[in-house]
Amino acid sequence: MQAADGILIGSPTYFGNIAGKLKCLLDRAFLVSKLNGGLMAHKVGAPVIAVRRQGATGVYHMISNYFAINSMFIVGSSYWNMAMGRDPGDISKDEEGLQTLKDLGQNVAWLLKMITK
Repeated sequence: MQAADGILIGSPTYFGNIAGKLKCLLDRAFLVSKLNGGLMAHKVGAPVIAVRRQGATGVYHMISNYFAINSMFIVGSSYWNMAMGRDPGDISKDEEGLQTLKDLGQNVAWLLKMITK
């Protein structure tokens, strides 16, 4: 994460929250960043969420909060960065979700290009 210019963090939605192991990783990584002069500052970040039906905006906000309090640039899309599905492969049927994630990829690439010139 320290070496990356951009960081996409993805999580499934579990009871309206991020996955437990991801929470542990983020707590540790971003604390290390804060204690070492802001290692994540000015990096590009974007949350990417998988959801069956509801609760994804809470997950989106939780991941975004880690970026925000570490002085990162948070990239948005044409909707919240999420796609819907329950079973493996279902997300490939979510046309709006896939378009949103495609738009996100283009936005991340554009911003990285602008700030790394």
